[in-house]
Amino acid sequence: MARKGSVTRKTRETDVRAEIIMEGRGRGAISTTIPFLDHMLTLLARHGFMDITVRATGDTEVDYHHLVEDVGITLGKALQKALGDKVGMSRYGSASVPMDESLAEVSIDVSGRPYLVWNADFNGKKIRDFDPQLFREFFKALADHGGITLHINVLYGKNPHHMIESIFKAFARALHTATSIDDRIKDVLSTKGSL
Repeated sequence: MARKGSVTRKTRETDVRAEIIMEGRGRGAISTTIPFLDHMLTLLARHGFMDITVRATGDTEVDYHHLVEDVGITLGKALQKALGDKVGMSRYGSASVPMDESLAEVSIDVSGRPYLVWNADFNGKKIRDFDPQLFREFFKALADHGGITLHINVLYGKNPHHMIESIFKAFARALHTATSIDDRIKDVLSTKGSL
């Protein structure tokens, strides 16, 4: 049976619905009104072998911040629902992914203890009118509401598009590894007996 989570979050600033199917085919049905965010979430689905649906609108005439962060919150909650009791889950995952001149490393512990380490410097560059630093808020929200410890390090890179793309692909691969089921794990992977 596929692990699946669906969450709707509606505030005065945003309206977000997200669904994740862990044992998917890498399909993304994404519409956030922010084209670059749509592109990255589609990559997340494809490279993480998950089916992800996101429908989101918000006050982007003010700023992209509210919508980007709320998509992260909603995806984090959907992820947590999809993972359920985490029985049999591998728990840890790491991936290093190049994108042309950029290289990102992402390490994940689906521990129930949210934490984000973010080392990515875009030197103030934007991707059209999008500030890539907003992805720190996205991943912080996702980690907080998904209950994961998340380390994101861009080792080097010059093009902010490439840097962000390498982050998302590495995150997708690391998440896939961490959330994979291992038949040798009969409960949760912790000497405490719970995550």
